Amino acid sequence: MKIALCQLNIEFEKIEENLKNAEQLLLKAKREEAELALFPEMSFTGFSMNVNKVYEYKKVIFDSVRSYAENYQINVGFGWVGKHDSKGENHYSIMSPEGEIVHDYVKIHPFSYSNENLYYIGGEHIKVGKVNDIFLATFICYDLRFPELFQYASNSAHFIVVPANWPKERREHWLTLLRARAIENQVYMIGVNCIGIQNNTVYSGDSVIFGPDGQALTCLSSGDGVFIYEIQDDVSVYRDKFPIKRDRRNDLYCRLLSEKIT
Repeated sequence: MKIALCQLNIEFEKIEENLKNAEQLLLKAKREEAELALFPEMSFTGFSMNVNKVYEYKKVIFDSVRSYAENYQINVGFGWVGKHDSKGENHYSIMSPEGEIVHDYVKIHPFSYSNENLYYIGGEHIKVGKVNDIFLATFICYDLRFPELFQYASNSAHFIVVPANWPKERREHWLTLLRARAIENQVYMIGVNCIGIQNNTVYSGDSVIFGPDGQALTCLSSGDGVFIYEIQDDVSVYRDKFPIKRDRRNDLYCRLLSEKIT
Protein backbone atom coordinates (compact mmCIF):
# COMPACT_ATOMS: atom_id res chain seq x y z
CA MET A 1 0.00 0.00 0.00
CA LYS A 2 1.29 3.44 -0.92
CA ILE A 3 1.22 5.70 2.13
CA ALA A 4 1.60 9.49 2.05
CA LEU A 5 2.93 11.23 5.15
CA CYS A 6 1.59 14.78 5.04
CA GLN A 7 3.86 16.88 7.25
CA LEU A 8 1.72 19.98 7.63
CA ASN A 9 2.79 23.38 8.93
CA ILE A 10 -0.24 23.87 11.15
CA GLU A 11 -1.25 27.48 11.70
CA PHE A 12 -2.63 27.61 15.24
CA GLU A 13 -6.46 27.61 15.18
CA LYS A 14 -6.56 28.91 11.57
CA ILE A 15 -8.93 26.27 10.25
CA GLU A 16 -9.52 27.54 6.71
CA GLU A 17 -5.82 28.12 5.99
CA ASN A 18 -4.88 24.66 7.29
CA LEU A 19 -7.56 22.92 5.26
CA LYS A 20 -6.45 24.76 2.14
CA ASN A 21 -2.82 23.77 2.68
CA ALA A 22 -3.85 20.19 3.45
CA GLU A 23 -5.65 19.92 0.12
CA GLN A 24 -2.46 20.89 -1.69
CA LEU A 25 -0.62 18.06 0.03
CA LEU A 26 -3.42 15.66 -0.91
CA LEU A 27 -3.10 16.72 -4.53
CA LYS A 28 0.57 15.76 -4.44
CA ALA A 29 -0.29 12.47 -2.76
CA LYS A 30 -2.87 11.68 -5.41
CA ARG A 31 -0.42 12.39 -8.23
CA GLU A 32 1.87 9.77 -6.70
CA GLU A 33 -1.07 7.33 -6.51
CA ALA A 34 -1.06 7.13 -2.71
CA GLU A 35 -3.85 5.07 -1.18
CA LEU A 36 -3.66 6.44 2.36
CA ALA A 37 -2.72 10.01 3.32
CA LEU A 38 -1.91 10.70 6.96
CA PHE A 39 -1.94 14.09 8.70
CA PRO A 40 -0.66 15.03 12.20
CA GLU A 41 -2.58 15.17 15.48
CA MET A 42 -5.32 17.86 15.66
CA SER A 43 -4.57 18.30 11.98
CA PHE A 44 -6.33 21.55 11.16
CA THR A 45 -6.46 23.40 14.48
CA GLY A 46 -3.15 22.67 16.16
CA PHE A 47 -2.69 21.45 19.73
CA SER A 48 -5.35 23.66 21.29
CA MET A 49 -6.87 23.64 24.78
CA ASN A 50 -9.71 25.89 23.58
CA VAL A 51 -12.04 22.90 23.42
CA ASN A 52 -15.30 24.76 22.79
CA LYS A 53 -13.73 26.87 20.04
CA VAL A 54 -12.08 24.05 18.09
CA TYR A 55 -15.06 21.72 18.58
CA GLU A 56 -17.12 24.19 16.56
CA TYR A 57 -14.91 23.33 13.58
CA LYS A 58 -15.96 19.67 13.58
CA LYS A 59 -18.56 19.96 10.80
CA VAL A 60 -16.29 22.06 8.60
CA ILE A 61 -13.45 19.57 9.07
CA PHE A 62 -15.61 16.53 8.33
CA ASP A 63 -17.27 18.13 5.29
CA SER A 64 -13.89 19.18 3.90
CA VAL A 65 -12.12 15.87 4.51
CA ARG A 66 -15.07 13.94 3.08
CA SER A 67 -14.93 16.09 -0.04
CA TYR A 68 -11.16 15.56 -0.38
CA ALA A 69 -11.43 11.80 0.14
CA GLU A 70 -14.22 11.43 -2.41
CA ASN A 71 -12.80 13.81 -5.01
CA TYR A 72 -9.28 12.37 -4.90
CA GLN A 73 -10.35 8.80 -4.14
CA ILE A 74 -7.95 8.40 -1.24
CA ASN A 75 -8.17 7.33 2.40
CA VAL A 76 -7.42 10.29 4.68
CA GLY A 77 -6.23 10.06 8.28
CA PHE A 78 -6.89 13.24 10.27
CA GLY A 79 -7.12 14.53 13.83
CA TRP A 80 -10.04 16.49 15.26
CA VAL A 81 -11.66 17.43 18.57
CA GLY A 82 -14.84 15.85 19.90
CA LYS A 83 -16.62 16.46 23.20
CA HIS A 84 -17.59 14.30 26.17
CA ASP A 85 -19.66 16.18 28.74
CA SER A 86 -17.63 19.27 29.66
CA LYS A 87 -14.30 18.02 28.29
CA GLY A 88 -12.90 17.36 24.86
CA GLU A 89 -11.82 14.15 23.15
CA ASN A 90 -8.67 14.05 21.04
CA HIS A 91 -9.69 11.94 18.02
CA TYR A 92 -7.87 10.49 15.04
CA SER A 93 -10.02 9.07 12.24
CA ILE A 94 -9.65 7.65 8.76
CA MET A 95 -12.11 8.69 6.05
CA SER A 96 -12.55 6.31 3.12
CA PRO A 97 -12.85 7.31 -0.57
CA GLU A 98 -16.57 6.62 -0.15
CA GLY A 99 -16.79 9.33 2.51
CA GLU A 100 -17.22 6.95 5.45
CA ILE A 101 -15.29 6.86 8.72
CA VAL A 102 -13.65 3.42 8.74
CA HIS A 103 -11.47 3.94 11.81
CA ASP A 104 -11.71 6.20 14.86
CA TYR A 105 -9.54 6.39 17.96
CA VAL A 106 -9.57 8.62 21.05
CA LYS A 107 -6.21 9.43 22.65
CA ILE A 108 -5.88 7.31 25.79
CA HIS A 109 -3.23 9.42 27.53
CA PRO A 110 -3.80 13.20 27.64
CA PHE A 111 -0.48 15.00 28.04
CA SER A 112 -0.63 16.15 31.66
CA TYR A 113 2.76 17.90 31.36
CA SER A 114 1.01 20.57 29.27
CA ASN A 115 -2.32 20.29 31.17
CA GLU A 116 -4.11 18.49 28.33
CA ASN A 117 -5.74 16.29 30.99
CA LEU A 118 -7.53 19.36 32.41
CA TYR A 119 -9.33 19.91 29.11
CA TYR A 120 -9.52 16.47 27.49
CA ILE A 121 -10.76 13.12 28.75
CA GLY A 122 -8.70 10.02 27.99
CA GLY A 123 -10.07 7.31 25.71
CA GLU A 124 -10.80 3.79 26.95
CA HIS A 125 -10.39 1.65 23.85
CA ILE A 126 -7.66 0.40 21.52
CA LYS A 127 -8.91 0.32 17.95
CA VAL A 128 -7.66 -1.83 15.07
CA GLY A 129 -9.14 -1.01 11.69
CA LYS A 130 -8.82 -2.28 8.13
CA VAL A 131 -7.74 -0.08 5.24
CA ASN A 132 -7.35 -1.68 1.81
CA ASP A 133 -7.17 -5.13 3.40
CA ILE A 134 -4.38 -4.15 5.82
CA PHE A 135 -4.99 -4.09 9.57
CA LEU A 136 -3.70 -0.99 11.33
CA ALA A 137 -3.98 0.72 14.70
CA THR A 138 -3.56 4.35 15.66
CA PHE A 139 -2.30 5.98 18.80
CA ILE A 140 -1.68 9.69 19.34
CA CYS A 141 1.51 11.52 20.34
CA TYR A 142 2.02 11.03 24.12
CA ASP A 143 0.60 7.47 23.86
CA LEU A 144 3.97 6.58 22.32
CA ARG A 145 5.52 6.56 25.81
CA PHE A 146 3.27 3.70 27.00
CA PRO A 147 4.53 0.49 25.36
CA GLU A 148 1.82 -1.81 26.74
CA LEU A 149 -0.68 -0.33 24.28
CA PHE A 150 1.48 -1.29 21.34
CA GLN A 151 1.97 -4.89 22.46
CA TYR A 152 -1.79 -5.33 22.61
CA ALA A 153 -2.51 -3.64 19.28
CA SER A 154 0.27 -5.47 17.44
CA ASN A 155 -1.42 -8.80 18.09
CA SER A 156 -3.76 -7.82 15.24
CA ALA A 157 -2.22 -4.80 13.53
CA HIS A 158 0.80 -4.93 11.25
CA PHE A 159 0.95 -1.13 10.91
CA ILE A 160 0.70 1.34 13.76
CA VAL A 161 0.24 5.03 13.03
CA VAL A 162 1.22 7.73 15.53
CA PRO A 163 0.08 11.22 14.51
CA ALA A 164 1.58 13.89 16.73
CA ASN A 165 2.30 17.48 17.63
CA TRP A 166 5.71 16.51 19.06
CA PRO A 167 8.01 19.43 20.03
CA LYS A 168 11.46 19.87 18.56
CA GLU A 169 13.11 19.89 21.99
CA ARG A 170 12.18 16.21 22.46
CA ARG A 171 12.73 15.04 18.86
CA GLU A 172 15.26 12.40 19.93
CA HIS A 173 12.62 10.83 22.17
CA TRP A 174 10.20 10.79 19.22
CA LEU A 175 12.59 8.97 16.90
CA THR A 176 13.95 6.61 19.57
CA LEU A 177 10.53 5.58 20.85
CA LEU A 178 9.12 4.99 17.37
CA ARG A 179 12.09 2.79 16.53
CA ALA A 180 11.78 0.90 19.83
CA ARG A 181 8.05 0.27 19.32
CA ALA A 182 8.82 -1.10 15.84
CA ILE A 183 11.52 -3.47 17.09
CA GLU A 184 9.77 -4.80 20.19
CA ASN A 185 6.43 -5.34 18.42
CA GLN A 186 7.77 -6.32 14.98
CA VAL A 187 5.45 -3.90 13.23
CA TYR A 188 5.71 -0.98 10.85
CA MET A 189 5.69 2.22 12.90
CA ILE A 190 4.48 5.29 11.03
CA GLY A 191 5.00 8.61 12.78
CA VAL A 192 3.54 11.77 11.24
CA ASN A 193 4.36 15.04 12.95
CA CYS A 194 3.72 18.72 12.24
CA ILE A 195 6.22 21.45 11.45
CA GLY A 196 6.48 25.12 12.38
CA ILE A 197 5.53 27.12 15.46
CA GLN A 198 2.27 26.85 17.38
CA ASN A 199 1.55 28.87 20.49
CA ASN A 200 5.30 29.49 21.09
CA THR A 201 6.20 25.80 20.66
CA VAL A 202 8.53 24.75 17.84
CA TYR A 203 7.86 21.52 15.93
CA SER A 204 10.57 19.92 13.80
CA GLY A 205 8.61 17.38 11.78
CA ASP A 206 10.70 14.21 11.58
CA SER A 207 7.82 12.24 10.11
CA VAL A 208 9.16 8.74 9.59
CA ILE A 209 8.45 5.09 8.83
CA PHE A 210 10.34 2.34 10.66
CA GLY A 211 10.19 -1.25 9.46
CA PRO A 212 9.53 -4.22 11.79
CA ASP A 213 13.30 -4.66 12.14
CA GLY A 214 13.72 -1.06 13.31
CA GLN A 215 15.28 0.25 10.10
CA ALA A 216 14.25 3.77 9.04
CA LEU A 217 12.65 3.40 5.62
CA THR A 218 12.04 7.08 4.96
CA CYS A 219 12.08 10.34 6.92
CA LEU A 220 11.17 13.99 6.31
CA SER A 221 13.28 15.83 8.86
CA SER A 222 12.17 19.40 8.26
CA GLY A 223 9.84 21.53 6.18
CA ASP A 224 6.24 21.00 5.25
CA GLY A 225 5.51 18.57 2.46
CA VAL A 226 4.46 15.07 1.56
CA PHE A 227 6.41 11.95 0.86
CA ILE A 228 5.26 8.59 -0.36
CA TYR A 229 6.40 5.13 0.62
CA GLU A 230 5.01 1.83 -0.60
CA ILE A 231 4.81 -0.68 2.23
CA GLN A 232 4.51 -4.42 1.75
CA ASP A 233 2.42 -6.32 4.30
CA ASP A 234 5.25 -8.72 5.14
CA VAL A 235 5.10 -8.57 8.94
CA SER A 236 3.98 -12.19 9.30
CA VAL A 237 6.95 -13.35 7.22
CA TYR A 238 9.36 -11.37 9.39
CA ARG A 239 7.79 -12.69 12.61
CA ASP A 240 8.01 -16.28 11.36
CA LYS A 241 11.74 -15.85 10.80
CA PHE A 242 12.35 -14.22 14.18
CA PRO A 243 9.41 -15.25 16.43
CA ILE A 244 9.93 -13.26 19.63
CA LYS A 245 6.22 -12.77 20.30
CA ARG A 246 5.72 -16.47 20.99
CA ASP A 247 8.02 -16.12 24.02
CA ARG A 248 5.95 -13.43 25.68
CA ARG A 249 4.32 -14.39 29.02
CA ASN A 250 1.26 -12.14 28.96
CA ASP A 251 -0.53 -13.90 31.83
CA LEU A 252 2.49 -13.41 34.04
CA TYR A 253 2.85 -9.75 33.09
CA CYS A 254 -0.80 -9.10 33.95
CA ARG A 255 -0.42 -10.81 37.31
CA LEU A 256 2.75 -8.93 38.15
CA LEU A 257 1.17 -5.60 37.26
CA SER A 258 -1.67 -6.30 39.67
CA GLU A 259 0.65 -7.18 42.54
CA LYS A 260 2.20 -4.76 44.99
CA ILE A 261 5.98 -4.65 45.06
CA THR A 262 7.26 -5.29 48.59
